[in-house]
Amino acid sequence: MKFIVSGKNIEVTEALRDRAIKKLSRLERFFSPETEAHVTLSVEKIRQIVEVTIPYKGMIFRAEVANEDMYASIDKAIDILERQIRKNKTRLEKKLRDGAFVAGTVPANTEAAVEEESEFKIVRSKKFAIKPMDVEEAILQMNLLGHEFFVFSNADTNLVNVVYRRKDGNYGLIEPEY
Repeated sequence: MKFIVSGKNIEVTEALRDRAIKKLSRLERFFSPETEAHVTLSVEKIRQIVEVTIPYKGMIFRAEVANEDMYASIDKAIDILERQIRKNKTRLEKKLRDGAFVAGTVPANTEAAVEEESEFKIVRSKKFAIKPMDVEEAILQMNLLGHEFFVFSNADTNLVNVVYRRKDGNYGLIEPEY
């Protein structure tokens, strides 16, 4: 695996870089050698934030953790990624059969065994009319409804977009890429 460690509002020390790479190397057995793991360490007031993103064969494994201690954030992010892999191991095996992911490589954790998902269960389905609107109007609608996200047709591009509320209180926009 290739590791890309960067910092935002923080100078990444050699100790932090080594700790992130050492912990991430636990995940090397799941991925091929050319896979890149992007680690972003950032500081916002007293919050130490670690974001790990691993794009692999059309899938994206991602974990974001905020804590008062950067080392604890790194440990927690790696645990989250391992749990994602373990929880979805059957689905991942089918999708990544020709890659480096192998059934026997998933560790069995006796303390916190995560049940494998055999299939996703949809408990509710909803249909609604999508009217063209701009991004600001979509955010207003989302806030009026009290939702965390809102699906709409972007009046500028005529494509379906999603606006969402981020953990930091700002908003995000998801647009399709063709």
